[in-house]
Amino acid sequence: MQKQLSTSLPLERCPHCAIAQPQLARISERENNRRGGHRRWGVYECLACGGLVVAAARANDPAHAIIECYPAAANDPDETIPARPREYLRQARDLLTQPAGSVMLSASAVDAMLKEKGLKEGRIYERIHDAVAQHLISEDMAQWAHQVSLDPNDPRYVDERPSMPRVEDAQRCLNFALTLADVLFVLPGRVTRGIEESEPRS
Repeated sequence: MQKQLSTSLPLERCPHCAIAQPQLARISERENNRRGGHRRWGVYECLACGGLVVAAARANDPAHAIIECYPAAANDPDETIPARPREYLRQARDLLTQPAGSVMLSASAVDAMLKEKGLKEGRIYERIHDAVAQHLISEDMAQWAHQVSLDPNDPRYVDERPSMPRVEDAQRCLNFALTLADVLFVLPGRVTRGIEESEPRS
């Protein structure tokens, strides 16, 4: 069904917090006719996280069908990522509004991806540095991993932490995990497909 510009925005997930069936209430609306595009714009606020989404329809369209939406809704993790870490990534995204759980799932995704590459011994940061030594990832990736506090035990021992993880912390962990997935699986998969598609056909 075509999404329509209305008093609420019908997205399956909030592009900021990934909550399912979000309540996105319109807080502003205006029209403009610049660069040859006469459009009606709506600004919507997620009632769960407060994030803003902007959507547009053609001003002369009586159905108010949405033609643009920013930011775009989050997609599911790429199919080239192995099943277990892909599911952890999906759940980490879906639980961003419960940051302690989301951080643990992002860490579980990183753990599973490293194991897929044969790095199974030691704590997660030790294996990340092993990945650097094997030229699977860069030194900068390892530094990033330390900065986002990926240790999966951290959220469990709340008495030892200065504070519980926030949504921002969970988003940073998820961003790292998704980038690691790109480096280890998604980009190599694209290169392989590109080579196969460019091979001369007999």
